[in-house]
Amino acid sequence: MFKRFDHNSQLRIITLLGSATSFTLSLFAVYRMATGRWPAAAVDLAIALLIGGTVVHALRSGRAVGAGAFLCVVNSIGCAVACAIIGPTAAPWIYLVLMTNFFITGAKQAIAFNLLLTATVLLLPGMYSQQIDRVSAAVTAALVTLFAYLFALRVSSDHQQLEELASLDALTGLSNRRMMESALDEALQERRVGARHYGLLIIDIDHFKDVNDTYGHAAGDAAIADLAAILKFEMRRHDHVYRFGGEEFVVLLVVDDHAGLRAASERLRQAVRNGLRGPGGRITVSLGGAMVGDEERWQDWFSLADAALYQAKNGGRDSSVIVGAPDTVDG
Repeated sequence: MFKRFDHNSQLRIITLLGSATSFTLSLFAVYRMATGRWPAAAVDLAIALLIGGTVVHALRSGRAVGAGAFLCVVNSIGCAVACAIIGPTAAPWIYLVLMTNFFITGAKQAIAFNLLLTATVLLLPGMYSQQIDRVSAAVTAALVTLFAYLFALRVSSDHQQLEELASLDALTGLSNRRMMESALDEALQERRVGARHYGLLIIDIDHFKDVNDTYGHAAGDAAIADLAAILKFEMRRHDHVYRFGGEEFVVLLVVDDHAGLRAASERLRQAVRNGLRGPGGRITVSLGGAMVGDEERWQDWFSLADAALYQAKNGGRDSSVIVGAPDTVDG
């Protein structure tokens, strides 16, 4: 369950803020029960249970967007109710809610609920004894909302850049192995519900070690980058190419059957054969492929294609082998 934290920063924030808020409100509820302030204790406890339940649901489902929006609603309404029952003592909570709303839901919803919360609290009778206090609270709330919005935008932008850096291969600009694993796992899930049929190709540059040893690593890097450009150009709308590592690439294709996968494999092999050149002349690739089946893990599916790649390599290179297809395609 906690593995979802690895790729979902919003879920981490919701869990951290929600858990801390729920725990803190529970302590306040216990204290107010002990001092006989039952209405205030009931409000604290109800909000704590709502927030805690939302956090548990988010952890189980992995859906942070809906949970964040609901927490924003609960936080805002709960804060307004607390101010109505408890009075000025609850005022410090307002600014905390105004700030955290931007980190658990979208900016538009956060701004809307911040405005509603601020207006509601300002209009509560007895909340502020003097007009100057009301004006000061309004200005402070506006500034907190503005700064929280700007800070949330900066954090979101930085996070997006980090995500891109973490998901792209530096040399080729293609999605990396991390993204490939996620895509293959998702393809397996779609196959189980009959949404789409997928084929997997593993592509390896033939005699790549010779290129590096003879002409240097710069020539090897150039060959990898050029191959990436060819593969990227050949991708159809729903196809994706990833750099697996070294001189190996992985292509995930939407195809109906083995014949379609073999045709795609041959198209890519020919495109590389006709377009990829190095200091020593033509550079070719070998390909191994497999259609998605009843595999439980993406690694099992990948192993089938990998075994097919080794057959293509052992069969003379510049060829492709598709698991389950009637024959091998080569040059």
